[in-house]
Amino acid sequence: MAEPILELRHVRKQFGRAVPADDVSLAIEAGEFFTFLGPSGSGKSTLLRIVAGLEQADAGQVLLRGRDVGDVPPWRRHLGMVFQQYANFPHMNVAQNVAYGLRRRGLSRGEIRARVAELLDLVGLSGFEERRVTQLSGGEQQRVAIARALAPRPELLLLDEPLAALDEKIRREMQGELTKIQEATGTTFVYVTHDQEEALTMSDRIAVLNRGRCVQIDEPERIFRFPRTRFVAGFFRGCNVLEARLERDDDGTALVLAGLRLPLHADDAHAGLQAVALRGESLLLGEQARGADLVLPARLDKITYRGVYRDYRLRLDDGQELSATLTQRLPLAEASRVDVGIRADEIVLLEED
Repeated sequence: MAEPILELRHVRKQFGRAVPADDVSLAIEAGEFFTFLGPSGSGKSTLLRIVAGLEQADAGQVLLRGRDVGDVPPWRRHLGMVFQQYANFPHMNVAQNVAYGLRRRGLSRGEIRARVAELLDLVGLSGFEERRVTQLSGGEQQRVAIARALAPRPELLLLDEPLAALDEKIRREMQGELTKIQEATGTTFVYVTHDQEEALTMSDRIAVLNRGRCVQIDEPERIFRFPRTRFVAGFFRGCNVLEARLERDDDGTALVLAGLRLPLHADDAHAGLQAVALRGESLLLGEQARGADLVLPARLDKITYRGVYRDYRLRLDDGQELSATLTQRLPLAEASRVDVGIRADEIVLLEED
């Protein structure tokens, strides 16, 4: 197996009582689009700054292609970095901004001119060479920042919430542009975001962080469909977390949910189970619930129209709440009784956080 381009080994960082990096270990392969995802204060940006050399870890190692770079200054790590606030030079035009790092490396004018033209074409800004960056839109300014960071051909490009300042339409466009740029250049991207959809849309793999710890690393679809812990399940929109338990007897193992039993296989990792996850779009309501593996009676509290789908807010007889997310409109009324059908293969057993 090829050596990872970046590896963190037991990295720890503390600021007073806050511990934004608490024994973090992970490995990133060359050419990956790898994302740190988590809420504010989870440690995403701190980890990125430790990789960049802008912060020093209190313990642990950062290895680039197997080399410990703990004592290597940022400018010698051969990394690029893109920030939320662009960090372009306002007194320079677009071409001068992109060329900045190349001039510092002593390239000839011809080499610089060719590389700048190549990158502006890549980010969709050909013809913008003479424009002042202050005359550009937010999305265009971020494209300049990306081109400038890529100009010296870094082995890693670190991106700290680069789209957070953009409006939704531009942000969605830039998500597609960034994945195209990453695929075209083959550069390893290490990305930070708190936006679940952004991470799912763009990433090859995602590391979910919570309070300085890495709680799950996986491909986007697996994290979305099979969260490992209560925190990961609750962090993604549309995922219901319900109290449940496992009971074992001579007949095998059964899941007990809202007072009803469902025979279910479970391994030792789920001993002491306290909760399960159910995606809202996997639930069956009303007539659809017939023949489901488990049927729970509920009250339909609220129907919310959200364009392409509707949220059906439900309350089980034991008081637990959950939401079904369905694209079709069902002949159901608020305050009515409704059956909720659950397929056994859609139930995700959660480990303790």
